[in-house]
Amino acid sequence: MGFPAPFFKWRPHPWHGLDAGPSPPRIVHAYIELTPFDRVKYELDKKTGYLQVDRPNRTSSFCPTLYGFVPKTYCGDRVKAFMPGAVSGDSDPLDICVISERPINVGEVILKGRVVGGLPMLDNHEADDKIIAVLDNDAMWENVHEVDDLPKILVDRLRHYFSTYKMLAPDDPPVKVSEAYGREHAEKVILAALADYAEHFGE
Repeated sequence: MGFPAPFFKWRPHPWHGLDAGPSPPRIVHAYIELTPFDRVKYELDKKTGYLQVDRPNRTSSFCPTLYGFVPKTYCGDRVKAFMPGAVSGDSDPLDICVISERPINVGEVILKGRVVGGLPMLDNHEADDKIIAVLDNDAMWENVHEVDDLPKILVDRLRHYFSTYKMLAPDDPPVKVSEAYGREHAEKVILAALADYAEHFGE
């Protein structure tokens, strides 16, 4: 499978110790933090590299897909430049949603995702893109190459989830999730996040 290619004496940090994928920006690695079965929001602890409990979900919504991030990416100025109205990137690794036919109900797994598009999300005026991918070598989705090839209801559910998963209240930071973009734009965002990572952390 190629996860990871080099030999590691200790467990590598999921953000910094794994590579971005076999052929980014088309096929990338995704480190999964959250599954569609989780009612608790898990998030990588950036210091230790382990999952930590962020918060119980504040709404009744489940994330419709596997959710995590692409290793060795960073949302900085280059990612910000693709997001109208953003004052900065969110200074996190680039988020990714991965669609799989078969249920995958455990987190902290690494998989290969074939990029098909993304959602432009502006969270508190920060660029917080959600790349959309299908599980590579998943026969159910082998003919999906663009976000428009996906069932519209699935993309709508992703937009709804990210628009509401913080359960917006008047004092919450504003969140805006616009219409999905296609694979070409998604690949540009991934390349920007790889370049932001290289500038911020070094090669």
